[in-house]
Amino acid sequence: MTNNKKYFYITTPIYYASGTLHIGHAYSNCIADSIARYERMTGKKVRFLTGSDEHGQKIEEKAKALNETPQQFVDDTVKGFKETWKLLDITYDDFIRTTDERHVKVVKKVFTQLLNQGDIYLGQYSGWYCTPCESFYTQTQLIQPGNLCPSCKRPCHQETEEAYFLNCKKYTNQLLQFYKDHPEFSTENRINEMINTFIKPGLDDLCITRTSFDWGIPTNENPKHVIYVWIDALLNYVSSLGYLSEDDTLFNEYWGPDSEIVQLLGADITRFHLIYWPILLFALNLRCPDRMLAHGLLLTHGGIKLSKSFHNAVEPKVLVDRYGLDAFRWYMVRGVKFGEQGQFTPTLFVTLTNTDLANGYGNLVNRTINMIKKYDGCVVPSYADPVLDFTKKLYSDVAVYIKQYNDAWDNFDVTAASGAAMSIVNAANKYVDDAAPWNLSKEGKTAEIDEVMHALTYCIRVASITLKPFLVTKADLALDELNVPEDQRQLNTINDYKTFGNIKTNDPVPLFPRLKKDEEIKWLEDLFAPKEK
Repeated sequence: MTNNKKYFYITTPIYYASGTLHIGHAYSNCIADSIARYERMTGKKVRFLTGSDEHGQKIEEKAKALNETPQQFVDDTVKGFKETWKLLDITYDDFIRTTDERHVKVVKKVFTQLLNQGDIYLGQYSGWYCTPCESFYTQTQLIQPGNLCPSCKRPCHQETEEAYFLNCKKYTNQLLQFYKDHPEFSTENRINEMINTFIKPGLDDLCITRTSFDWGIPTNENPKHVIYVWIDALLNYVSSLGYLSEDDTLFNEYWGPDSEIVQLLGADITRFHLIYWPILLFALNLRCPDRMLAHGLLLTHGGIKLSKSFHNAVEPKVLVDRYGLDAFRWYMVRGVKFGEQGQFTPTLFVTLTNTDLANGYGNLVNRTINMIKKYDGCVVPSYADPVLDFTKKLYSDVAVYIKQYNDAWDNFDVTAASGAAMSIVNAANKYVDDAAPWNLSKEGKTAEIDEVMHALTYCIRVASITLKPFLVTKADLALDELNVPEDQRQLNTINDYKTFGNIKTNDPVPLFPRLKKDEEIKWLEDLFAPKEK
C-alpha cells in the first residue's frame, strides 16, 4: 500500500438479526475478508470487525410471534451468523453484538455526553416509518402509489411520537468542508448523491430514540425512550475497540492517527455512513474513517433483489456445498465489479469457475507439476539466465501484472486485483503453448526445458500468493504441491524470480473440477427463481 501507517482497521456492516444471512450479506464479508487478508500479507497490524444489529421493533415483533424473548431470538440468530462466517472462512478478529454490555455502556455514555453538549434535544417526530428497514422517510421520498419504502419497496406507515433528535444542521457546513478536504473518503458520485439528495434540500435532524417499542437501549435520562438504530448501530465501530472504557488500548491503536480505517457498506446504508456517521464523530471530537467503500446490492440474474419475500434469498451454504468455498468466493470478487450494482448470474458463475479456476489456474498447476515430473524428475530446476524470448517476455509481463495488482490494492479494488492475479495465470498458460516444452524435449534442449519449468513454477508461486486473499484454500494447496518454503510464500518475494528452485515437488491433486455447463446453469437458475410461498 502507498501509506506507511502501522495499523489497519476494516469493518463490515453489522447485519440485522431478524433472520438468516443470504449471499448478499456474504458478498460484503467476503470482500472485507479479502482486504483484511491482503493487508496482513503486507505486514500491517490488522483488526477486522463484523457483527450483528440486534435491537428494534421488527425483532421485538418476531420474537413475540415465536413466544420468545427478544434476547432468546437474537441469540439463536447470531449462532447462525457465526456458523455462516465460519463456513466462509471469514477471518474476523471481533464480532460485536449491539446487545453486548460493552456496547450498551458506550451508547448510553455517548447519549448523555451529546445531551449535555446540546447536540441532542427532545422533540416530536411525525413521519413515514418502514419497520423492516427501521427508517423514517418524508412523503416526497416514498414511492407512489402505495407509500412504499424507497429502499425495500414495502409499505410505510405514519407514526407520531416524542423523540430525541441529533442536531445535524449544526454540523452541515463542517460536513461539506470535510467532503472537500477528503475526496478519498468516498467516490465522487456517492458524495454528490449525498449533497444533492439530502444536504442541499436541507438536512433534517436525525431521530435517535423511539417510545413505541421496548427492545432497545433505554436512555438513563428518560427510560421510556430507547435509543434508535442508527446511533446504536453506528457506535459499534468504536465500542468494539473499547472507546470510553477502562481499557481503550485498541481504540487508541486502531482509531488513532497511525491507523488506516476502511469501512465497507452496502448502497442501502450509504446515507447513514456518509452523513450521520461523520456528524456523530464530529460531535464526539473523533477522527473520521479514511475510506468508505460502498458497493451495490447483489441481485439475482433477473435483476430481482435477493429477498425473503421472493423466497430467493439463497444461503451461502447451498452454493459452497455444491461448488466449494473458493469457487463461491471467486465469484464474489470476479463476477461483480466492486462498487457497482451486481447480479448473481448462473452462466457467469459457471463460466468463471471453469475458465478461471478449472481451465486456468488449476490446469496450470497440474500440467506444470506433471511436466516437471516428466522432464526433471519431480525437481524444480534452479534459475539460469533465459535464452528464450518467450521467457524474457513472460518475466516482463508478470512484472507488469504485479504492479497492476499492487495498484489495484492501493484503491481497494478487489475486482482489478483478482484480475491482475488471473492475468499471471493466463500469461503462464500462453507461455506453455508458445514455448512448447514437448518440442524442446524432442530436440534435446534440456537447458531450455529447465528454463521453461523454472519460469512456470515462478508464475504459479506468484499467482498463488496474489490469489491467497481470494482462493483461501486452494492457493495454499498449490504452494504445497510445489513444496514452496514459507519464506518464499510472502508477498514481498513475488518480484524475485531467481531464488526458488532445486526443490522436489509433490504429486498434483486436481484443484478445481470442471463443471458441466448446461446442467449447472439450469440448477442455478432453478435455485434463484422467485418462488411462491
